Amino acid sequence: MHRARWVLPISAPPIENGFLRVVGQRIVEVGKATSGWNGSAATDWGDVALLPAWVNPHTHLEFSLLAEPLGASGISFAAWIRKVVADRRETACRGETWQAVEAGWRASRRAGVAALGEIATRPFHAPPERYTDLVGTVFFEAIGLRETAARAAWEEIGALIDRITPSVRQLEWGLSPHAPYSVRPDLFARLCRLAAARKLPLAFHLAESPEELELLAHGTGPLVAVLEEFDAWDARAIPPGTRPLDYLHCLVSLPRVLLIHGNYLDQRERRFLARHRRSMSVVYCPRTHEFFQHTAYPLEQMIHAGVHVVVGTDSKASSPDLSIAEELRCIRRRHPGIRDDLIVAMGTLEAARALGLSQRFGRLAPGFEARFLAADLANPRDPWSFW
Repeated sequence: MHRARWVLPISAPPIENGFLRVVGQRIVEVGKATSGWNGSAATDWGDVALLPAWVNPHTHLEFSLLAEPLGASGISFAAWIRKVVADRRETACRGETWQAVEAGWRASRRAGVAALGEIATRPFHAPPERYTDLVGTVFFEAIGLRETAARAAWEEIGALIDRITPSVRQLEWGLSPHAPYSVRPDLFARLCRLAAARKLPLAFHLAESPEELELLAHGTGPLVAVLEEFDAWDARAIPPGTRPLDYLHCLVSLPRVLLIHGNYLDQRERRFLARHRRSMSVVYCPRTHEFFQHTAYPLEQMIHAGVHVVVGTDSKASSPDLSIAEELRCIRRRHPGIRDDLIVAMGTLEAARALGLSQRFGRLAPGFEARFLAADLANPRDPWSFW
């Protein structure tokens, strides 16, 4: 039994002088401790709020050994991509990629994260069996704008999916065509069809930067130069005048989609996502957004339109750590008009829904896993004053 000044079920109003009863690894009862309630056998947490452990829908754990983000704040997206590729290659050459993934998962658990969505990058540094200590979803990433690279990515993804045996199915697997500027449209469409046929979730970086929009619309800009340096550019792959909306139309038949960032989605695209909120979520990464000094994130407009928005950390290549709590504090600072309960839900209940884990994590309720946090309160009379 666990008692606290406040229990925050998230899916229900806060409970003052609340308690949780846990049997094994599951919550079996949540309620209010009455004046005559015998709490002698309970752990009394005092003037804190008990809330569900965090869920982090978007990570790249391979960068978890970095001491600080790559580049200075305000770095251009294209210049940052160069640094990302260089660091990835250096880490792989040192044989430390899997060490970084494990370090990131340990750091996430220390930060109160119960489950996450992880992007596994080609060339894949571990077989599916090595990921079984993680909880959540691993998305196999595909990159290939040139035809030969796209063919190789498709063949490798297919082989990986076929290798997933029942012994490793407790961790969900998904696909991640990386981004519009790095995946040719026909490969993107094939991966969408595969995800729909196999009922796999999909994660896709979209509308992340102005450079991306310029490349899609005109086939020009700093990202073209970067891709040419990597011998990865194909000027004929993307039709001129392409918009993020063109990719969204391909995703409607999938069971679950995470659109990563969505920094520069226009009004039509936000309306489209709102209509498909049951299967499509946008993952806002506040401190990564702040690191690049993007224009103000349209969070209020998205929420008002009905878009399902959740919060992720991205990686230590663009954020100082893997703390969802710090991401939510960033939202509270940058978007003061959004209620505290809605902000916390973006890192708990709604994030769990985005990862298909809403029956295990994200709320304090009977039947859910007993993964919860104790947050100190600045004002014991205010259940949300743990910022």
